[in-house]
Amino acid sequence: MLEITNASCGYKNKHHIRYVIKNLDFNLSPGEILCMLGSNGIGKTTLFRSVLGSLQLLGGDIRIDGTSLLTMTKQDRAKLISYVPQSHTPPFPYKVLDVVLMGRAAHINSVSAPKKKDIAIAMGALERLQIISLSERIYTQISGGERQLVLIARALVQDTKYLLMDEPTSNLDYGNQIRVLKVIKMLAREGKGVLFTSHYPDHAFLCDSNVVIIESESAYQKGYCKEVINEEIMKKIYQIDTKVIETENKNGEKVNYCIPFL
Repeated sequence: MLEITNASCGYKNKHHIRYVIKNLDFNLSPGEILCMLGSNGIGKTTLFRSVLGSLQLLGGDIRIDGTSLLTMTKQDRAKLISYVPQSHTPPFPYKVLDVVLMGRAAHINSVSAPKKKDIAIAMGALERLQIISLSERIYTQISGGERQLVLIARALVQDTKYLLMDEPTSNLDYGNQIRVLKVIKMLAREGKGVLFTSHYPDHAFLCDSNVVIIESESAYQKGYCKEVINEEIMKKIYQIDTKVIETENKNGEKVNYCIPFL
């Protein structure tokens, strides 16, 4: 289990400490999908940076299976948690396949080259996301939406127990957004814990996930999406009027949607 315990995140120097998040608690279990909602600048990416170890916690602890991340090496952490950033442009024009293979770094000796097995895993991830045709393309020359799918493939080949995805559907057209949400559900069925951020409450409904809603520096809502996401909380965090409705998908399952009033 990934445990966030009384975590406070933010930025500090020798003169000042700026808290972005205070005293946040939640858990992510293997096989669980957890969607994090909140307005721009509220602290979602800052929390991710703290979990990944690139930003020092200002308080509390983060543990995986009982072990504090503070005691882990970067390589040990990389074997447990993979990360999909909002955007990324490498300094060199790598081929798409090479960018995806970078996700195998935690499993390859630092002086070794990727083996046939690693290449097969990378090609499998590209095929899974229906972008295998991009494998020989130059990463910097494909669209922003295509780059986002490549980053997801890179996280998949890292083969970790937990995935952190920071707005994984950003820059994607509607069809690719739905494909990514299907991948998230598939990964959860395979036993992986997925924590992703979104600005669309419908993504939580479509994934039938639990949610953490960050209202402010120290105010949070946690629980099952259909129990937590309602008109009142949408008004509070986004300052818009909405209506949450229930309908059925083609399998007859009940699905909620959040409809904004323009």
